[in-house]
Amino acid sequence: MHMLKTSLVIGALFATVALPTLAQDAAAPAEGEVTTEAAANVADPSGTFVDEYGTSFTFSLCGETGTDLCGVLNTLEGESATEENLAFVGQLVMQAPQTAPNEWKGSLAAGGMSAEATVTQTSPDTIDIQGCRAAILCQTLTYSRAS
Repeated sequence: MHMLKTSLVIGALFATVALPTLAQDAAAPAEGEVTTEAAANVADPSGTFVDEYGTSFTFSLCGETGTDLCGVLNTLEGESATEENLAFVGQLVMQAPQTAPNEWKGSLAAGGMSAEATVTQTSPDTIDIQGCRAAILCQTLTYSRAS
């Protein structure tokens, strides 16, 4: 049971369902390629976002092209706040390339475990994160921009 909870926590750290994006429909670039037009249609994900439990991340655009999404875990609350998981507070826990306007995909590796993650900015003040382990253990959390 502890392993399942830890897996879900890792998944919850970075999780998102492919929800409708803010950007207008554009021709799909080749996999892994982000067009200049797609990059221009991205809402600004920079800032601190908090979930309903009080866990928060600070996101910023990063990488060579400035279109990757980097996330630092600020606080971890609720059942996820185990001693093992609290070790990642204050650390960069994700750098994911942009795969579509307002969407970034990558993996999160923490404490010897990893999860595939999709981050979708669904509005200027909302980010959904979906994390999956073994493609069947998935969890999605919604984060709202902190005021």
